[in-house]
Amino acid sequence: MEINLGKLPFDLDFHPSSPLVAAGLINGDLHLYRYAVDSQPQRLLEVHAHDESCRATRFVDSGRVILTASPDCSILATDVGTGKAIARWKEAHGDAINRLVNLTETTIASGDDEGYIKVWDTRQRACCNTFHAHEDYISDVTFVTDTMQLLGTSGDGTLSVCSLRKNKIQSRSEFSEDELLSLVIMKNGRKVICGTQTGTLLLYSWGHFKDCSDRFLGHPMSIDTLLKLDEDTLISGSEDGVIRLVGILPNRIIQPLAEHSEYPIERLAFSNDRKFLGSISHDQMLKLWDLQELFDNRQGMPENQMVEADNDEDEMDMDVKPEKSSKGTRRKKLDKGKSSKTSAADFFADL
Repeated sequence: MEINLGKLPFDLDFHPSSPLVAAGLINGDLHLYRYAVDSQPQRLLEVHAHDESCRATRFVDSGRVILTASPDCSILATDVGTGKAIARWKEAHGDAINRLVNLTETTIASGDDEGYIKVWDTRQRACCNTFHAHEDYISDVTFVTDTMQLLGTSGDGTLSVCSLRKNKIQSRSEFSEDELLSLVIMKNGRKVICGTQTGTLLLYSWGHFKDCSDRFLGHPMSIDTLLKLDEDTLISGSEDGVIRLVGILPNRIIQPLAEHSEYPIERLAFSNDRKFLGSISHDQMLKLWDLQELFDNRQGMPENQMVEADNDEDEMDMDVKPEKSSKGTRRKKLDKGKSSKTSAADFFADL
């Protein structure tokens, strides 16, 4: 299934229990769609949530509310049923907000372009914790429920660990010489996997965050988004527009699953029943992929198309090639140029 959003999307999120998907767009709009197998998705809401771009969106309160965040430094709560604004935190951050992540039923985390991560109580509409964890934009955040810790990645090339219980930054990695763009925790909590600007996956061992324990090449361009499929396998979305199935320890590119477009993939997400994989890209399309069909197609591929990567760290370090533009730079340029007639194709031709 495909949905033409009409504008470049920055984020998407699936409803926690219903067949609904939301997308935040570069012009500040929030779109909400109902989808079903063998039928065209139906748009339920089109809300102008922000005067600047809508960089992040998340369902909260059991799916009754959608939160959106923007470079205007605000977070807006919108009623899913009516599309009406419930509340707006006008100065939620001191700089552009880049990321929203669900923590619990009543708490979320937000990250901004100056490296701040904040935790919010959605019932009290108040900030609970603030961490100046990084020196550059927050690219991704994930939450470890058992230990009440937040892990964050940033354009400053570091990984951070923040404790909600102690309200402090517990650990921060050394500079990795590469922007960290995406993050998942795998191997039953023993490994933290980070996608980078140069296309390398960095593997950190839990409790040993100062430096990565392994580097895995295989992606030709930046790894902008990661999803954990199971404890041994993840799905990656890359700047080359390809969605890949990746094995971790042993490290290998198992198979390209799909090609969204020739433009960077901004975000991937699973539907609540994990029947669909959602992807958005700079082609202005939201695509819903039937996961079973993707895996059935993979099983039908010849075995010689399974790609193994060399895990020798010295060799891999030599193979790393710098990219011409970072994800943070792309977003800022797109935000500044959103009112012009410049298309995604024109923008990438200029990089």
